[in-house]
Amino acid sequence: MIVMQKECLVNHLRYLIRSAMEKDAKQLSEVRVQIDGETENMDREKGEAYIDEHGFKQIIKNDTESPNNLFLVAEVDGKVVGFSRCVGSQLKRSSHKVEFGVCVLKEYWGYGIGRSLLEESLQWADANSIKKVTLNVLETNEKARRLYEKYGFEVEGVLKKDKLHSDGKYYNTILMGRFNVD
Repeated sequence: MIVMQKECLVNHLRYLIRSAMEKDAKQLSEVRVQIDGETENMDREKGEAYIDEHGFKQIIKNDTESPNNLFLVAEVDGKVVGFSRCVGSQLKRSSHKVEFGVCVLKEYWGYGIGRSLLEESLQWADANSIKKVTLNVLETNEKARRLYEKYGFEVEGVLKKDKLHSDGKYYNTILMGRFNVD
């Protein structure tokens, strides 16, 4: 699915939120690896489950053609600095929901880019009769959890000792959902 481009200005940083395009694929491949190495809030370590330029082109093509998927990027001066995806199901029993995921380069934290990606995704979901948006967040990522709660997400469950981090400790994953049921 494609959405209209939106321009944002936060703390003197101007950025665009827009649908991903095939021309973004190379940058997305590089940005994803960099983000995975900058934080343990992601599922992967740097370089794991690598997606190359061709792989991202295919994901963008599929998401653009699917009414249940949305792939957004955040762009600063022509550079992709973050992205989000909503991925739905073709199965009838699950077609009412999507799973949301987001990531932003650490250099660009604090500019509301993650919030803007979330807002655009939720507006898209509401406009397209998506009844439920789900996401996973690490228990230690309190800033993200507060943001999600502010936008109507509630805790649906906890996956205990779900992620092993570099400190040798296991951390819980919080499952959250936002419902838009009539």
